[in-house]
Amino acid sequence: MFGIMAATKKECCHTGTGPGYASPKEAMQGPREKYMFVNCAGVNTEDTPDMIVTVDVDPDSTNYCKIVSRLDFPFFGDEVHHSGWNACPSCFGNPNAVRSHLVLPCLHSGRIYIVDTKDPLELKLHKVVDPTELLKHDATFPHTTHCLPDGTIMINTWGDARGNGKSNFILLDGKTFDVIGTWPADDSPVPRFNYAFWYQPRHNVMVSTEFGHPKFLRKGFRLIDVGEGNYGKHINIYNWKERRLVQTLKIDEPEGLIPMEVRFLHDPDSPHGFLHTCLGSAIYHLYKDQETGFYKHRLATLIPPKKVTDWAMSIMPALISDILISIDDRWIYIANYIHGDIRQYDISDPFNIKQVAQVFVAGSCTKEDTKVVEDHELTDQPEAIYIKDKKIEGGPHMLQLSLDGKRLYVTTSLYSPWDRQFYPGLIKNGASMIQLDVDTEVGGLKVNKDFLVDFGAIEGGPFLAHEMRYPGGDCTSDIWL
Repeated sequence: MFGIMAATKKECCHTGTGPGYASPKEAMQGPREKYMFVNCAGVNTEDTPDMIVTVDVDPDSTNYCKIVSRLDFPFFGDEVHHSGWNACPSCFGNPNAVRSHLVLPCLHSGRIYIVDTKDPLELKLHKVVDPTELLKHDATFPHTTHCLPDGTIMINTWGDARGNGKSNFILLDGKTFDVIGTWPADDSPVPRFNYAFWYQPRHNVMVSTEFGHPKFLRKGFRLIDVGEGNYGKHINIYNWKERRLVQTLKIDEPEGLIPMEVRFLHDPDSPHGFLHTCLGSAIYHLYKDQETGFYKHRLATLIPPKKVTDWAMSIMPALISDILISIDDRWIYIANYIHGDIRQYDISDPFNIKQVAQVFVAGSCTKEDTKVVEDHELTDQPEAIYIKDKKIEGGPHMLQLSLDGKRLYVTTSLYSPWDRQFYPGLIKNGASMIQLDVDTEVGGLKVNKDFLVDFGAIEGGPFLAHEMRYPGGDCTSDIWL
């Protein structure tokens, strides 16, 4: 057997060898998700530790939408943010590789928690990587985690020991979880900023994006920091085999300001990927020029801002905070943290993507929150969203899609300093986890009013729910070779 067993001892990923699924097509045929791991930052950072929980997402279960396991971390003020697996399909074919532990880097403290998830109903803290291990490499603010084909784990970091923008990639041993070095070659140029990364070995490429100086962004968002160059606007292309930066693509302003998540198509033969910009509120198509072998980018779509009153500024950007590509590479989903909507695009032709669905799930432009005086897309403002009598606070951020593509899960916290600035109600009442039903034939999104996990009603809360992971893997962490 391989992979991770559910608590019933009857679930496994497949009957092959190695973690996950042999191909994206096989992954889509996997069993329906029953549990989801969700990591959460505490609102009261001085006396409430962050945590990770298991949520029951099986509609046939008596515990549907309930937390069935909880692990509080032993320190305060961590800002646990993203998570990744110790092993994924990039290790497929290795009988010794088992998807058994989640790796959870903490932005503010620099700690890395290793959580044993073999039994989803009994999460266990396996190890804590002390931040001093990162400081030995002048690295702080660990963010994105990916397991590598050789069994090691790579985590990108945003800053140096003083909180300045300085990109790096920390390597952990896949068995001991000890820090064993850094990924770039010693003589490779080091970009100023970092945010997320994705690798595609068949094309010998790794791509990273840029956010900003940790010492500025953790204080909240300020437009003056953008003007003073404290946020990024580049795409960095690495030679995967040589671990060397070979291209830096500048994205034109203002659409290119603060590039964040980057996702390649799941087909390992595909040279196409997409990324989004946060402040620029744009989606870019990234692709390999077949004649030169170099990468190019082009603006795929742009979400226009709205003119508003009774808000922090008179112009309200969409502030795209996450994107997700379905495992069949047909759809891309985007979350607009400030506007509050989620959109679905058909990307069958990467050079001509088409919006097919839009639904508001939270955000700042509802009739209860502000007045929109000019909107280039909508003729009427959306209503505030209530599920089970709870107003959904915050804005849609992290996305996770079921393997069959029919259910899209959403959490409503971005990053606690920004949440405090943009959504006081979120800080007071906690984040939510909601679910949308997806039409996978022609496109379509609909809020499931029977699904809600209220992270404001949890003992010790409220909490800010963020990343979501399935025991069997998912389309935002798994990379096929």
